[in-house]
Amino acid sequence: MPGGRKRPAPAPFAGFSTFARSLLFSPATGFSRLPLPAAKPQQETAGMPPSKRAKLAELPSDDEEFPSSDGKSDTESSRSDEDSSSSDGDGASQEMQTVQADFAFFDPKPSDFHGVRLLLKTYLDSKPWDLTGFVDLILEQTTVGTVVKMAEDEEDGEEGEANGSDGGDNDDLFGLITVLNLGRYGENRCIKDLKDYLLGVCGDKDAKKKLRALLEEKASTVGLLVCRRFVNFPYEMVPKMYDSLFDEVSWATEDEPTQELQDSFRFKQYLLVVRIFERKTPPKQKSKGNKDFDEPVIYSKLEDEIFRELSSWSFTFPIRAEQSAQQELKNYREMGLVMCVKAEAIPKFCKKLEALVSE
Repeated sequence: MPGGRKRPAPAPFAGFSTFARSLLFSPATGFSRLPLPAAKPQQETAGMPPSKRAKLAELPSDDEEFPSSDGKSDTESSRSDEDSSSSDGDGASQEMQTVQADFAFFDPKPSDFHGVRLLLKTYLDSKPWDLTGFVDLILEQTTVGTVVKMAEDEEDGEEGEANGSDGGDNDDLFGLITVLNLGRYGENRCIKDLKDYLLGVCGDKDAKKKLRALLEEKASTVGLLVCRRFVNFPYEMVPKMYDSLFDEVSWATEDEPTQELQDSFRFKQYLLVVRIFERKTPPKQKSKGNKDFDEPVIYSKLEDEIFRELSSWSFTFPIRAEQSAQQELKNYREMGLVMCVKAEAIPKFCKKLEALVSE
């Protein structure tokens, strides 16, 4: 664990159904249940919080199909290279190469703009809003917030910047996690747009009353927790993303230069806007072989089920953007899910998430 921090062994967590797991970890979604080797040790400065590079040792992830610069996945590119190199007349088939990638955590920086914007493109469905301003807020807050990249890409980018070039073209983002204080940034147009949107889609009267209180009088103690990543992101890294985020939140309450900034990270509640799949209608018949296909809800991100279980309240709303074309989800509709989670529930969340991934 980062910084030598010890954690108790997590309790078992039932979590996802077999059907939900099959969608999350199937080759179609890009996930693979492969063991990761032990993390490489990293140096830390005594008495100081570990850097992002130390908080996440580079974790090789096998067989993850990320897009390459030519639009193909790494696996597809490897296959093409092998096909062209195998035309030597002997007819022997060659084994497809395994692409390994080292990932690491980094502070957001201006050159990450396009990668972060791509990850957040559908954050508020298809509603026009100040997405550019939202991305700028995330990039400006480097104290708390992390982007995940291939380690060599970041190193290449730093070399490019040292030589006077932008260096951003090689920085491919695969994940993002941050938390923004709704009170601190409440006057920004993007946060105003977000508040208006959430109040507009909330159809539950009681939930709307709680939401309005959260967005207005309680906003200074509410953190908007944003975690976005591509579907083929190594799920073994997800607990480390959240550990990194909540570590930074804790450090910020002590390390920020002013009392006001320190207090802005003393969150009492977290607000999350995520997506789920709800079954359109009950199945006409239930067979033993297809018992998992009547799951009422499928969670796109494995941690969202835990957040919902621990949430104080939540509500759903219909997504109007183009729906998923996956055959497995033809009987489901995509929905938005808004959740409020108390800060005191976060240790329990981290424990359950670690247990779920370790199964």
